[in-house]
Amino acid sequence: MSVVFKKLQDEVDELVDFITSNEWPFHAGEKSTKEQIINSFKNGWYGDGRETFWIEKNQAKVGLIIIHDIQDTIPLFDLRIQNNERGKGIGTQILLWLQDYIFNLPNEKIRIEAYTRSDNLAMRKAFTKSGFVKEGYLRNAWENNDGGYSDALCYAVIREDWEKHTITPIKIDDLPY
Repeated sequence: MSVVFKKLQDEVDELVDFITSNEWPFHAGEKSTKEQIINSFKNGWYGDGRETFWIEKNQAKVGLIIIHDIQDTIPLFDLRIQNNERGKGIGTQILLWLQDYIFNLPNEKIRIEAYTRSDNLAMRKAFTKSGFVKEGYLRNAWENNDGGYSDALCYAVIREDWEKHTITPIKIDDLPY
């Protein structure tokens, strides 16, 4: 199962269809409307300091990845995989591609950060399988659409680990305070 990445161009209708025809329980704006998506597109949400890629499998669009703060030394990203492709290992492939893409950019990146809700077990597994390290547990740090809060986790991969194909353990418990 090989995936291909293609930069988002002018496919607004496909973007609307992709976002509105899937469920996004672990994303802000899990129920975006056609109008919201079109306005976001027109206002530069998928560009302007970001790079957005379609993720294709067998020539069908199965995912979307938005790399935020692409000009910074520490970019973040948003990953969306359509409902029927989740749980099949595609997330790990995407995260490995993302590391290669970002760390091979001409302006050297230090690390890639990611945040997810604590109950997003599939994403947590994909992070771990692709070499991201769990660096923090953030209590009540994720505002949910229903007005409640969830705990969140911070994961990251650093350039040095990517270059050496290793994982450096964090020192979270080096001191009792």
